[in-house]
Amino acid sequence: MDSYDYKRLMETLGFQRLSSYEALQTLWGGYGELVRLSVDETSVVVKHIQLPKPEHHPRGWNSDLSHQRKLRSYQVELNWYLNAANHSVAKVPNAIHVQREENELLIVMQDLKSLGYSEVVKHAERTHLRACLAWFAQFHAQHIGHQGEGLWEQGTYWHLDTRPDEFAALSDERLKSYAHKIDKVLSQAPYQTLVHGDGKLANFCFTADGAQAAAVDFQYIGRGCAMKDIALFMSSAVEPDQCAEMESWVLDEYFTCLKVALANHQPDLKFEDVERAWRPLFAIAWADFQRFVKGWSPGHWKINPYTEQLTQNALEQLKAYP
Repeated sequence: MDSYDYKRLMETLGFQRLSSYEALQTLWGGYGELVRLSVDETSVVVKHIQLPKPEHHPRGWNSDLSHQRKLRSYQVELNWYLNAANHSVAKVPNAIHVQREENELLIVMQDLKSLGYSEVVKHAERTHLRACLAWFAQFHAQHIGHQGEGLWEQGTYWHLDTRPDEFAALSDERLKSYAHKIDKVLSQAPYQTLVHGDGKLANFCFTADGAQAAAVDFQYIGRGCAMKDIALFMSSAVEPDQCAEMESWVLDEYFTCLKVALANHQPDLKFEDVERAWRPLFAIAWADFQRFVKGWSPGHWKINPYTEQLTQNALEQLKAYP
């Protein structure tokens, strides 16, 4: 990809000295890069997004629809950092500078590592799980009732309306027949909030003791049912053979944190009503994700006996909905 003049960018923002550059990762599908810049006595992270259509996609989905969805996702993330990120109670990197040009977008943000969120983990202990669930509880509680202005009308990267190719490829006919009902139940669930939309373990940074978490990567933030985030997170952070055993613990921990967060952010709402509305939707939210995964990558490890059974449970649940 073309090199960017980060030195000039930092000078424009008032920094005196750029002492080092560290490429953190190439963005999914070759759309740009994430870099850490050491400037003056601190560091910042820059997400540099280049918009021309890449030649290849990591799993072969390289359609114009896929490209347009990805472009929209970067615009959504830019809007989040421009308008809302700095007001989030759940820890996210604050935006320092947001820049939109014809063929590229730039988001300059705080470096979470310099703020003490220095750890990224591949295998979560319960301390990490608890920290992330507390993060989600704060995030969801703060944003109940948010209208999602400038964000996705329905958050998450697997939302049915944005994934027609994967839906067409889905061979599980029973799940396919329920897909629109699943989507309707989730989109009409009470207490709609903002969902992170890609809240997997890899998108969290932790303090050294693992007790506090901060989240990154807000390309798929939008309105939705909070259980979508919890299902996606659990799919990434708990081993498949431990999910059945851990399910109750994860949900109990989340709702324990949510009770405190609602008291702080939504004192007019009754926690018991929110829990009663949301908890049964966990299986349905995971069935929604299962619909995507089975169409996108039928051999994926996230399709396993636990997710298959949970999906069947969800489809039985749906019979109670009009």
